[in-house]
Amino acid sequence: MSTHTRILVTSAAGKTGLPVTLQLLEKGFSVRAFVRRQDHRAQQLKEAGAEIFVGDQYALTDMRAAMKDVQRAYQCAPTAPNGLHYNAVFTAAAFEARLEHVVTLGQWLSTADHPSLFTRETYLGDILIRMPGDMTVTSIIPGWFADNYLMVLDMAAHLGLFAMPLGAGDVSGNAPPSNEDIASVAVAALSDPEAHAGKTYRPTGPALLSPDEIAEAMGQALGCRVRYRNISEKMMMKALRAMPPANFSQAAASQLALYTEEYRRGTFAISAPTDHVLRIGGRVPEPFVSIVKRRVAARPDLRRSFPRRLSAMAGFARMLLTPALVPKEIEAQRDYVRLAAPAFSQDDAEWGTTHRHLGLS
Repeated sequence: MSTHTRILVTSAAGKTGLPVTLQLLEKGFSVRAFVRRQDHRAQQLKEAGAEIFVGDQYALTDMRAAMKDVQRAYQCAPTAPNGLHYNAVFTAAAFEARLEHVVTLGQWLSTADHPSLFTRETYLGDILIRMPGDMTVTSIIPGWFADNYLMVLDMAAHLGLFAMPLGAGDVSGNAPPSNEDIASVAVAALSDPEAHAGKTYRPTGPALLSPDEIAEAMGQALGCRVRYRNISEKMMMKALRAMPPANFSQAAASQLALYTEEYRRGTFAISAPTDHVLRIGGRVPEPFVSIVKRRVAARPDLRRSFPRRLSAMAGFARMLLTPALVPKEIEAQRDYVRLAAPAFSQDDAEWGTTHRHLGLS
């Protein structure tokens, strides 16, 4: 490892950006952490040894400044309907800075004609980042994060329900990876570009889990019984309007509805689990129950009590009375580009060819 190598981490206060930064620092790299604002996460990164850069990731001027004297970078687009703009800004600045290597966080679903604008923008971003010919690229394409299930952890804790529109409860649907395990694969590629240039990795958890097994793991971590309930997409959109998770926009909600359709189609189960976290990241992939236990330990408010149960029941009643978000209306209001003939991932021949055996060594 070159002691003079400086690595830029974008979205450094985010779900994967924060553990990528911390793991790189543990390996002795010099890291510049690009964040939106000074907050407790930025302070955590600073105390760990990162150089903090506060700026606007959509501004080319700021991205140019962030890339000064940088040799490698982690590209992590914010979850927003302007991800393609971010990717264009990042690519232009990377080209000008003559970066040697970039690790980009993409999507398992990425296809040219996907119904999701976010996913199509990821697909286009993957093409853009490979256009500067002298720069090598490694792609990390996780599927459904373990973190996605934790959006409904409060309901599981206080009402004993894990409710999402994921299909039948006994069908194995996903091998959920932790944010830290995803980060470990990105860090390996950033640490040794020569070994990982041009490669694509899909970090997963250690086992395929059905929705019923996800609920069981939540119950084990919480110390109570949790049952899975397959709700309608409309009910999910009511919940997201009545009780939106932190930093979760209506635009993101409209895309989540499309991703749950992919979940019900079994797209996240294809080629899973992989050995990429162990073989590339050098870590034993964390079981889902362990991920939930860590979250529960960090949140004393998840402990059951009568007042908290009453509050949860009131929240549930509010959800039932709240009009549902309508994805097509959100897309129309935000003037999303919509295709005449979109296709889900498994209906795309190119996707099937490149993804069905990706996890096999």
